[in-house]
Amino acid sequence: MAAELNAAPADDRLHFYDVALHSRLLVGTALYPSPAILAEALSASGAEVVTVSLRREAGGGRAGESFWGLIRAQNLRVLPNTAGCRTVKEAVATAQMARELFATPWIKLEVIGEEDTLQPDVFGLVEAAKILCAEGFEVFPYMTEDLVVAEKLLDAGCRVLMPWGSPIGSGRGLNNLFGLRALRAHFPGVPLVIDAGLGAPSQAAQAFELGYDAVLLNTAIARAGDPVAMARAFKAACEAGRGAFLAQTIEPRDMAAPSTPVLGKAFT
Repeated sequence: MAAELNAAPADDRLHFYDVALHSRLLVGTALYPSPAILAEALSASGAEVVTVSLRREAGGGRAGESFWGLIRAQNLRVLPNTAGCRTVKEAVATAQMARELFATPWIKLEVIGEEDTLQPDVFGLVEAAKILCAEGFEVFPYMTEDLVVAEKLLDAGCRVLMPWGSPIGSGRGLNNLFGLRALRAHFPGVPLVIDAGLGAPSQAAQAFELGYDAVLLNTAIARAGDPVAMARAFKAACEAGRGAFLAQTIEPRDMAAPSTPVLGKAFT
């Protein structure tokens, strides 16, 4: 089973809704000090997919045209986001507008249920996912690490799941390792993306070592002292973590295991 799980296709590309990608790092486009730094950071990250909030980026006008020019120049795929939506009706309407503006069936679906942690409203999330999948959207749901919610989202038509690592922008990393391991084990064939809460490249590497397929982050790069250098560091961490998973790390032990055994060796 472990060998099957770790076996990678020859080119080890990531697949979202039949779209093949080389990079396993998805990057947000908000909070950067300037458009120039955003462009440089995106290039340094190697990302092929960027998230865009309909509420932050205008579809037209000077601001929208400038942003779109930046994205087009880097040849990036856009994943629109229903960030900030609190109800099913609001999320569905935002997704429909995003499809028109950004010309893509992809939508990162957020239905926020709690203000302090920005925890998803999983009941509203499932309801909205059913509506959008029925309308032909390819939904990337932002969810908790709940197994029941995951099953219902897959039944609704989602083919990708995006559990949080910890609250958005918190930088706390992977708060519930047991839950995330369980999610990976229960759905070995489903692309799983850690979305939200990563603050350091080491945390991204840890997500890949658990067997997750990709990570999505924004604040950790955009608010770093040097966003471009941080983007480059996250790119390296994602590659290292994925490589470690495929190479199969050793099992932890309670006792020491000498790397140079002396049992049965002659002494002088």
